Amino acid sequence: MLPDKQLTHISKFLSLVLRHKPETIGIQLDQQGWADVGELLEKVNHYGVCLDRETLHHIVATNPKKRFAFNDNTDKIRASQGHSIDIELGYTNQKPPEKLYHGTSEKSVQSILATGLEKRSRQHVHLSNDIETAIKVGQRHGKPFVFKVLAEKMYQDNYSFFLSANGVWLTDHVPPDYLQVSD
Repeated sequence: MLPDKQLTHISKFLSLVLRHKPETIGIQLDQQGWADVGELLEKVNHYGVCLDRETLHHIVATNPKKRFAFNDNTDKIRASQGHSIDIELGYTNQKPPEKLYHGTSEKSVQSILATGLEKRSRQHVHLSNDIETAIKVGQRHGKPFVFKVLAEKMYQDNYSFFLSANGVWLTDHVPPDYLQVSD
């Protein structure tokens, strides 16, 4: 198996291709975000990133964030969420837990308090089940800050929530009224 550093590099490259820019290697995703595994492997290798089926399966199985999923036949792959391109993941609206969490950086707090959580270039706002995950997400952007999201109240007020294949809760927008400073 490849060294961890190389596996991480390939995983990040797959995130770019399957979430944001499939045109980087000349593939097209279907409407649900699926890519043909054979074509993906061929195009990734042609691009200069060495990847075989065994390594791809290893990356999907061991990625701590479960960023990727295979279909039942393992002949198609897609990113679980986080797309900046327009796809339909096929998730159904479901009732979230009472509270969810969103990690960000301290420098973004005032802006978020003014406008709420916005999806910006992504298809959804991403929310976590637990504070620990939200802290890790927030650390990617600077000193972390965690908001508590009153998800059940939002749901009662007719906001939609979706649970991605890797356990991330998704919604279109969280208005400021549904945000609390986490304890």
